[in-house]
Amino acid sequence: MTDDIVASVVRQWQAVNPELDTGPMELIGRINRCSALLQQAEDAPLRAAGLTRPEFDLLGAVRRTDRELTPGELARETFSSGAAVTKRLRVLQERGLIGRRGDARDRRVALVRLTDEGRALVDGLLPRQLAYERAVLSGLDAETRERLSAQLSELLVQLEGRIGGARH
Repeated sequence: MTDDIVASVVRQWQAVNPELDTGPMELIGRINRCSALLQQAEDAPLRAAGLTRPEFDLLGAVRRTDRELTPGELARETFSSGAAVTKRLRVLQERGLIGRRGDARDRRVALVRLTDEGRALVDGLLPRQLAYERAVLSGLDAETRERLSAQLSELLVQLEGRIGGARH
């Protein structure tokens, strides 16, 4: 098995300070490196459609919940700041992918829905995006993917409980 970049960094740290426990760096460093590489590669179908991942996440949140959502609900669904959601919603509305209307009970609240064009885009794009992601992960066999997914889920639940970010 060939070494990854993190193994090289760990060897360098151990050469400088052999007493250093690099275990956390080995795990978190690999997660961070995988995340960075996936962010560079994974969004080809989204880019082809003129969308960023965060914009697609907003569209997907409205589609998968199958109801109108407030910007605050979208922020929680997508783990984004309110300001970021507001900016993305403006772009998506300008493209005709979402519509907004005021809540009859509270005029300060906007309800966001997909337009027919937005729904068609999500429904057509998601299968292509998933196929692309499947291809990115194709170097791992099914058992490895399932095991890794379960282990990452376990880590995520633990981190959400300690650090925050759990969805309510």
